[in-house]
Amino acid sequence: MERKTIFQIRALYRDDFRVTGFSFGHGERAVCIVGSMRGNENQQLYCCAELVRKLKALEEKGCIREGREILVIPCVNPYSMNIKKRFWSIDNTDINRMFPGYSEGETTQRIAGGVFEAIKDYTYGLQFASFYMPGRFVPHIRIMKTGFEDVELAKKFGFPYVVLHTPRPFDTATLNYNWQIWETRAFSVYTTTTERIDRVSARQAVEAVLSFLQKQGIVDYSGFEGYVSKVVSTEEMVSVRNRRAGFFEGKANAGEYVRKGQLLACIVDCYEGMVVDQIYAPLEGTLLFSHAEPKVYENTAVYKIIPETEDW
Repeated sequence: MERKTIFQIRALYRDDFRVTGFSFGHGERAVCIVGSMRGNENQQLYCCAELVRKLKALEEKGCIREGREILVIPCVNPYSMNIKKRFWSIDNTDINRMFPGYSEGETTQRIAGGVFEAIKDYTYGLQFASFYMPGRFVPHIRIMKTGFEDVELAKKFGFPYVVLHTPRPFDTATLNYNWQIWETRAFSVYTTTTERIDRVSARQAVEAVLSFLQKQGIVDYSGFEGYVSKVVSTEEMVSVRNRRAGFFEGKANAGEYVRKGQLLACIVDCYEGMVVDQIYAPLEGTLLFSHAEPKVYENTAVYKIIPETEDW
């Protein structure tokens, strides 16, 4: 294992800003794995730390295939991670909306540009990602429809679902999108949580990544083969929204199968304690996402349902 600095910015009043990577094996740039880009992505950082630990042990046993290099970057935004702030600590910008970056631009553009220059030539790119809304997911692989997506390859991770996402305008500045445009086979790995560490889903994600690397001839590893993945597009999913703001009392969680008309959640008035809204399942299906914060704004997508289909 080689620990290296991927990108660095000199600091005037504190320690220099460094993006650190861990390299395993030598030769062809086989796969790059990226963890947290935001200061609250503790689960994503934890997953990468577990991968570093596992890959170090595999390398010591000679299980990294000859002529293959694996790069793991646990954290792209250590400044924000240190102060528990989701976005860049100075101007509140999001590094994962700055790719492919610009070396003469604002700080987050320079970080994105420096990191992307170092990782854009890998065959496979994996990012432990988080959702823009707080909540819990069924662990899954997500890929963007860019014309370079490979659904059959995504199934090799063995997650329950492969989610196909049609990029929106702001998605074109993400790492996953730009990796694909530069012809890296890119995948986003979603586990159950973001701020809190869920060791069970982290272990599942690490096993899935190692299993994928084994199937692609990058490592020698024997682990859990996973599921036969079902492919679903974001357009097929049904968002369930609340009508009133207040305390969120969930009655169903991500991963559960629900029936049409089933009570999913209640919204309680924050001042008077009365139930002001009840949320029911509009159709039968599986909950891919569920809201997990104590309070919720009006008209928030508190659940995302994968509809039941006859071919399932």
